[in-house]
Amino acid sequence: MSLFRLSLQFSAFKRLLSALILVFGVLQINGCATIGQDFPNSRVSDIKIGQTTQQQVREMFGLPWRMGIEDGRNTWTYGRYRYSLFADTETKDLVIRFDNQGVVRSYTFNTSR
Repeated sequence: MSLFRLSLQFSAFKRLLSALILVFGVLQINGCATIGQDFPNSRVSDIKIGQTTQQQVREMFGLPWRMGIEDGRNTWTYGRYRYSLFADTETKDLVIRFDNQGVVRSYTFNTSR
């Protein structure tokens, strides 16, 4: 094998190694992704089925991260989902279902902590 060919192979190896170091560095810096928005867990117990209104929920938690319809009724979702390559995933979500008068009909709160 010629010296020129060995030099080309070594250059290619150096470029590959540099790219791998760069990718690893980016993963170290940005090794996580967060989706949604945080909300106060401590206020979940303040929700009263059949009593708490949409306005009160908005005052407790702010605007919902997602809004939708379930079985023809308004549903608000508050959620924060943090995924990481180097740590445990942390998730929490609060799904609130309202009746036709805008009063809480039911809710579900889940967290990975």
